[in-house]
Amino acid sequence: MCRDQPSQILALHRQFTCEKLINIGGHPVIASRPSRNPAPHARAESIKVALAFTAIYIVWGSTYLAIRYVVETIPPLVTAGIRHTIAGGVLLAWACARGYRPRREHWLAGMVLGALFFLIGHGSLHWAEQKVASGLAALLIATEPMFILVLAWAMGRQRISRISALGLAVGVAGVAILTGLQFTSKDSNLLGIGAVLLGSLSWALGVVITPRLKLPSDALARTAVPLVCGAAMLLLSAGVTGEFHALHWSAVSLKSLLGLGFLIVFGSIVAFTAYTWLLQRCPPTVVATHTYANPVVAVLLGWLLASEPLTARVWLASIAILGAIVLIRKGERVTEPRRVAPASEEVTASEQCA
Repeated sequence: MCRDQPSQILALHRQFTCEKLINIGGHPVIASRPSRNPAPHARAESIKVALAFTAIYIVWGSTYLAIRYVVETIPPLVTAGIRHTIAGGVLLAWACARGYRPRREHWLAGMVLGALFFLIGHGSLHWAEQKVASGLAALLIATEPMFILVLAWAMGRQRISRISALGLAVGVAGVAILTGLQFTSKDSNLLGIGAVLLGSLSWALGVVITPRLKLPSDALARTAVPLVCGAAMLLLSAGVTGEFHALHWSAVSLKSLLGLGFLIVFGSIVAFTAYTWLLQRCPPTVVATHTYANPVVAVLLGWLLASEPLTARVWLASIAILGAIVLIRKGERVTEPRRVAPASEEVTASEQCA
């Protein structure tokens, strides 16, 4: 449609009204071109940014405790399946209302990421929180950047700098501090710890292979399609493992129901929307700081609200793992090649609709 317009009109249209598709961390995100005039509502925009960061810092950090409350009386795969079915359905309907239409390759890519992110990644986390504390689970999930680095290196897509190697060593030490006593404890939770680490590895693998998958360019649909696919797999797995037969709604506690509602509304819909919105307005390195905040929030909430132990060992492991993430991020910046993207790599929304 846009190609049929005279070149002068099309140029003006792109200059003043078009959005562009930019690549952030291997993920295409639609971002508006910045206006040449100062925003008339700068203060309102600043408040929105602050609220969005609060969502991805506090809300995502609190989901670990919410999961623990839910799986007390609702089976874990059922919990994750219901959560992602509703959240994914809402986001997909929203994307379709904005004009998105799913394609066959989108569903195929969504099935791959749905299995890695949600069936294995979130399914194992929800199951493990029946056995491990929410703060411990959050700290173990924070190992994801370490797995991403190792997987990208194994695939020949990234070098490991000395700084990154140091970060990996510090991170392994942090995990060892967390899990070391489990080998001698009578109440060992090694199976739960292993499940959380498996979920972190699976999520990391999904991140690494995402650039090779044909996912939607629409930001909402890019989140919604894998969510819907993962939810279907989770519900199917819950049926195969007999979790639906074990579920008795009359025995479900109010705390579990409230926790499930919190996960659906705030943990998935609100936080994911805030995350996508921030990526279109802030540098990705700034948005990625939620990686540092979430484990801290989870550990503190677990201590305050669920009486989870906040020992010197937990503090030391927290410092080691968060320090490892800082070193790995810094090492990535050192090894990242600097280049200026040619103009041909910028694809406008008007070109996409042609």
